[in-house]
Amino acid sequence: MIYFKSKEEIELIRESSLLVGKTLAEVAKVIGPGVKTISLDTLAEEFIRSNGGIPGFKGYNGFPYTLCISVNEQVVHGFPGERVLMEGDIVSVDCGVLMNGFYGDSAYTFPIGEIRPEVRQLMKSTKKSLYLGIEMATDGKRVGDIGFAVQIYVEELGYSVVRDLVGHGVGKHLHEKPEVPNYGKRGTGVKLRDGMVIAIEPMINLGGKNVIQENDGWTIRTADRMPSAHYEHTVAIGLGKADILSSFRYIEEELEKRGIELI
Repeated sequence: MIYFKSKEEIELIRESSLLVGKTLAEVAKVIGPGVKTISLDTLAEEFIRSNGGIPGFKGYNGFPYTLCISVNEQVVHGFPGERVLMEGDIVSVDCGVLMNGFYGDSAYTFPIGEIRPEVRQLMKSTKKSLYLGIEMATDGKRVGDIGFAVQIYVEELGYSVVRDLVGHGVGKHLHEKPEVPNYGKRGTGVKLRDGMVIAIEPMINLGGKNVIQENDGWTIRTADRMPSAHYEHTVAIGLGKADILSSFRYIEEELEKRGIELI
């Protein structure tokens, strides 16, 4: 069942989603070479709770952390831990917040120091594909239109779309219907309607599309160990134009303050 949201409920989802963006901005202030990933998780949990939210991922189906932190060939659902980030890494940081009974969900991939040009281009293209997908998130379009927009763009550049993991509805539950794949055919799938809220989250690989689950039961990595990038926004389906409820603005303001070139 797809749950349609009132304007008031969409505003509550926006509040949760903006707290996600502000939490990721706290990460942006400190992420870099020499930083342990668990320290980012601790920082995020403290910030969310001090701002009236609850970490949306912690305890979800047994997930033990506030953030999913996925480095290099890790696609999503990576565990924070004692790993020290190194120059040249890229790191997907995915965060969820529950506040006022509604979830927000967003992810951003950070460069750690100087990264290889081809990896920077992967990140740039993945981020662009997110916004191409969002352009399709309007009343009367279909889920397949979103997936097609992402897929056609990145595959023409020689990248691969992860098929095993998809975007999803967002609301009173972290994952709701419909599923939102990052591949598909135009004009197919669930029809998008005003009042639906979805998370669009391209996961794009430099190499092949196949992925493997690590022994921790959560972390997903590329089968060929080539890098993967991941960006995500929570979006309300709009009449003529999508309404992006989450934000990268806070993140990128902090990166710019640190002199880190934006992707």
